[in-house]
Amino acid sequence: MQSFERTGIVPAPPDEVFDAWVSGDGHAAMTGSAATSEAKVGGRFVAWDGFISGTYTAMERPDRLAFRWRTTAFPADAEDSQVSISFQEAPGGHCKLVIRHRGIPDGQPDYDQGWIDHYLDPMNRHWG
Repeated sequence: MQSFERTGIVPAPPDEVFDAWVSGDGHAAMTGSAATSEAKVGGRFVAWDGFISGTYTAMERPDRLAFRWRTTAFPADAEDSQVSISFQEAPGGHCKLVIRHRGIPDGQPDYDQGWIDHYLDPMNRHWG
């Protein structure tokens, strides 16, 4: 199993970033790819044209979000991985994101780089 932690700064307040993350329309706007979301613990989400799906396991607005997460590249018998994101205030009214991703099945693509390419970089373009 693979695990990592990724940190990034987004030029928007934590509550705005949190709210966008759990909204289908907001998620699509910040990443540039269609998404759906039931913004509640136990709610399901789908992102990146169905490549990513999961279920929210914790929502502590605007500080923390946790969810089970998988992609269509996961083996069918693999358990979901777990993601926890903290949304912290950073200088200038920005948001410091700390993304902890664990339980990724061996042999998967580099999801650490994926968080940069498909989340942090597009979010900076969206709010920048």
